[in-house]
Amino acid sequence: MEINDSFELTFSFTQEQVNLFATVTGDFNPIHLDESYASESIFGTRVMHGFLAGSVFSKIIGMHFPGNGAIYLSQTMDFLKPMFVNRPYKAEVKVIECIFDKNRFRLKTTIVDCGNDEITIDGVALIRYKINVQQ
Repeated sequence: MEINDSFELTFSFTQEQVNLFATVTGDFNPIHLDESYASESIFGTRVMHGFLAGSVFSKIIGMHFPGNGAIYLSQTMDFLKPMFVNRPYKAEVKVIECIFDKNRFRLKTTIVDCGNDEITIDGVALIRYKINVQQ
């Protein structure tokens, strides 16, 4: 991995997945689950849990970029825009710093709404990654 290396993943979540996330986390806030309640909110409809949306970074880092052997050390996320079910989003992870003596990499983590190109989540991750030659 080198500075400016990047990986993109297009994704969406269904309401069923939002409901499952609520069950796993215990976050049953009606803004995520109750359309009647959410219709009276500033969003006009249900919105996804921010951490469900942000969890796509875990998938990317653990499975794709850099993948097997990557360990999360920290993650910041600024939730800039609401995210909605059944809407396509693009997550991008980009190397912004390499700390080779400690096998650490700082990654820019961004989610963009594919429909309007607005950034919905913006953050930075710090990961540790060293290829295990015994794999």
